[in-house]
Amino acid sequence: KSPRVRPGALNLLRLLWLSLPVTVGPAVEDALAGTSTPVAWVTAVGLWLAWAAGLLALLVPRTVSLTVLRVDGPGVAVVAVIASVQGGVEGADLLAVAVAALVLVVGAWPTVGEGLVDGSSYGPEKRLPLRVPPSLALGPAPLAVAVVLVGLSAGPLLLAAEQWVLGVVVTVVGAGLAVLSARSLHGLSRRFLVFVPGGVVVHDPLTLVDPVLLPKAGLASVVPAPADTAAEDLTMGAGGLVMELRLQQPSDLVRRRPGRAPDESVTTAAVLVAPTRTAAFLADARKRNLPVR
Repeated sequence: KSPRVRPGALNLLRLLWLSLPVTVGPAVEDALAGTSTPVAWVTAVGLWLAWAAGLLALLVPRTVSLTVLRVDGPGVAVVAVIASVQGGVEGADLLAVAVAALVLVVGAWPTVGEGLVDGSSYGPEKRLPLRVPPSLALGPAPLAVAVVLVGLSAGPLLLAAEQWVLGVVVTVVGAGLAVLSARSLHGLSRRFLVFVPGGVVVHDPLTLVDPVLLPKAGLASVVPAPADTAAEDLTMGAGGLVMELRLQQPSDLVRRRPGRAPDESVTTAAVLVAPTRTAAFLADARKRNLPVR
């Protein structure tokens, strides 16, 4: 069984998260001083629930934990910035923004994502996340995060402000949109490679209808992809070093096409994948005696 990822960055993020009530909390408290009691209470309860969800996600690593972090992390930053603006940018506000920025930076570290996703592994498995393509990371993903945050918070705040009709409508519609957006974000978290005793599984619901096992005995090579490769591209345009997994014999897989395009059966002798940590992927492949070239 190969060693798990070192939890240094993940432990740092846990410490930062534990510190939020005393580093970001005072700035939020100052910002809420001028609001009505119901609004202050609803805001406080919502923030404590979000903090508890993030802490649970970090202490019990699972694939879903990565989705929670991708929502909660930006949420912390938004709250810190709003609190600093409302509070007049004093010392406590600057500390809140600095800690929130650290949460964002450390939360985006590749070993954090790998540690969370690998928490769902069974026995000798090891899971390695795939990189989020720029086409999603720079547009749809942040938009989905914003929809979740606004969808879950706007309605309750309107109700607390006694905007009953609008509050009910926004709560119902916002909750529905938040669920749909969270499901889309979780699809990104479920893109990973799995080392199993029998080979490597490509688990990517955004490009494949079903996970595909590339048998260890059937692998011809695991190499950085050459520029002129004709392999089936499963990277969705992700940048960085891409790996080519070549089979000794062509195999069938069913591609999921974007939009309303029908699924397509493809026969290929090689696929392209983009793990978040290429060096770690190659190291694990060697330990498992895969044909790394």
